[in-house]
Amino acid sequence: MSGPLPGPPSSLAPPLGGSVPTHDVESLHERQQDQMDAHLPATDDAQVSLRPVDQDNWRAIANLKVLETQRGFVAEPCYYLALCCYGNDWQPLAISLDHQVIGFMMWSTDPADGSCWLGGILVDQSVQRHGYGRQAVLAAIAMLRGRHGYRNFALSYQPANLAARGLYHKLGFIETNEWEGAEVVARLSLPE
Repeated sequence: MSGPLPGPPSSLAPPLGGSVPTHDVESLHERQQDQMDAHLPATDDAQVSLRPVDQDNWRAIANLKVLETQRGFVAEPCYYLALCCYGNDWQPLAISLDHQVIGFMMWSTDPADGSCWLGGILVDQSVQRHGYGRQAVLAAIAMLRGRHGYRNFALSYQPANLAARGLYHKLGFIETNEWEGAEVVARLSLPE
């Protein structure tokens, strides 16, 4: 879903798979929608859960794939795992459905302002368009608020990633005038 989030510090930002020229944004979004519509479920009430990444699930995360049209917006899962393991900032989470890994995300705290960054959010192409990315972001916010008391959240994405932009906007994230490299920053502040 989300592009490779820079988060704290910005020097840890994963390299982008490439940017999309502005004139291609609409056609890219249409291609994304066409490809993802083929995976629409009739109805889906299943709920995702977030689990720590460990020796039992890291291989499933490494094997996650996104649609071809999304590859310019996210890094490979192995890059995110290495960033979490060796970058000393990001904490990895497996997105699971009925004990099966279907996605990945990570989180970190910005020491400058105490906001909690969400990044590397991706859902496997085989289960996209079921609302699992949305559920995962909401579950992460609830978990991080409940366990750590975070109220201020941030994430970033390439402006051409219209699917991520729309999702995060619906969840209440507001774009700021901040940029992390080629990505616009959006923030969510929860009431006390």
